[in-house]
Amino acid sequence: MSELDPSTLLAYRPAAEGLAGRVILVTGAAEGIGRAVSLAAAGAGATVILLDRDIKRLEKVYDTIESDGSPQPAIYPLNLEGATVKDYADLADNVLQSLGRLDGMVLNAGWAGTLTPLKYYDPELWVQVIQANLNGPVMLTQAVLPMLESSGRGSVVISTQNARKAFWGAFGVAKAGQDALIDILSREHSGEQGFIRVNGIDTGPVRTRFRALHYPGENPALLPTPEQVVGPYLYFLGPDAGQITGQNLSLEGLIEPV
Repeated sequence: MSELDPSTLLAYRPAAEGLAGRVILVTGAAEGIGRAVSLAAAGAGATVILLDRDIKRLEKVYDTIESDGSPQPAIYPLNLEGATVKDYADLADNVLQSLGRLDGMVLNAGWAGTLTPLKYYDPELWVQVIQANLNGPVMLTQAVLPMLESSGRGSVVISTQNARKAFWGAFGVAKAGQDALIDILSREHSGEQGFIRVNGIDTGPVRTRFRALHYPGENPALLPTPEQVVGPYLYFLGPDAGQITGQNLSLEGLIEPV
């Protein structure tokens, strides 16, 4: 397989129990891409920590994983917009005490706030959106880095998005910051000691509630489902990706909707 051929990675699935023994944290796990990745990772044998602010939807994902006979997941309700440094430190402590390790993390949660010209952007909303989409993920990453280093095969996968467009405001700036985070973190952890694989995936438009909120006139049937984009996530989370790091994969235009 051409290791970074996006079309090939879309069809990738790990071997049976290919993620067995790995503990993986997924943010934004209650729905959309986060839900699909959580279910697929659990199906490949991972113990998944489901993080989101929507407890009811989290519980449904939890129940689905349990009913499938996959390893028992964990629920961690948290709102990245309002979480503090202590909240992230407590999360890391809880994961270490209850599960003993963390091998992978998918930073997928996202909240755009509003689409409006910068001229009229509310400053308080700007701070909230940056907090939820950039500061929060960075502080969460910082809190769990020691566990990812100790894993010896740690992996961070970020759901990126090209939002450097008119009206995307704070969300666009935050997503640009996530691109920089991939570059910085992958370089800092590229050596043998404390190696962590850090990569991004820009799925392009996907049939999610987030997409529908911002493009209400769009026909969702013309978009791929979240389940169609999980292959690259599973690849970067597992051992088959080896030492591949610092990549930001674009899937836009490669997926035929079903």
